[in-house]
Amino acid sequence: MSKKQSIITLITDFGLQDGYSGVMKGVMANINPSASVIDISNTIAAQDIFQAACVLSDSYNYFPKGTIHVVVVDPGVGSERKILCLKTEDYLFLAPDNGVLSLVIAKEESPSIRDVTNRKFFLQTVSDTFHGRDIFAPVASHLSKGVSYKELGERIDKIKEISLPKPILSPDGELTAEIIYVDSFGNVITNINKEIFDRMDIGMERVSITMDRRRINGICSSYSDVGANEALAIFGSSGYLEISVNLGNAGDVLKLKKGDKLVLGH
Repeated sequence: MSKKQSIITLITDFGLQDGYSGVMKGVMANINPSASVIDISNTIAAQDIFQAACVLSDSYNYFPKGTIHVVVVDPGVGSERKILCLKTEDYLFLAPDNGVLSLVIAKEESPSIRDVTNRKFFLQTVSDTFHGRDIFAPVASHLSKGVSYKELGERIDKIKEISLPKPILSPDGELTAEIIYVDSFGNVITNINKEIFDRMDIGMERVSITMDRRRINGICSSYSDVGANEALAIFGSSGYLEISVNLGNAGDVLKLKKGDKLVLGH
């Protein structure tokens, strides 16, 4: 990793109406005007740690090596929860200790984690409700100027984790999947990736997917494989099986939501 990182990304649940993410960028600009700050998303559902974890996991490794990823989806702000700096081979991450880094840690080998406690890198006054401005933004900026993550605090081994629900395979070969996320287009994303599906040895065309009283036969390679407003199954950009509606919103049309189950079979 280079000694000077100049790209910082943001994932927050601050929305677009208020000035919270903009103020964070102002703090960053004061400390390192040359840093490039990129919004991955500021419209994570309020306090939805799992959604933030999914968005981070799906996006972080498309950025140049040395990028600093900042996640401020932080329902525990002002409490005793820790703030973490995670170092992987190619990236640095700043996030609250609430499980939002779980999916990244599951992908990475030998990550190193620090408890961010060194107030030298915070703003002089730290509020109880806006650590994004007072801690995350200045710490990220100092890292982007070359400060070592080791200066932020002591190394720790145990952090809070969230786990992805695992598909359940029945004795007769049916696989019960769970919806883990519904994106802004209404695409319903399950916990079945291509590797898990291939183990079923059914084939893309022969599999049937049952959701309550609805059924989809086969997995498509394009949304346009079906007509307008028709439902389909497809492996999306995240690598997981999605239920979608061509030119429509599957979550609304099919009345599906996070936590709902669906069954893959012959």
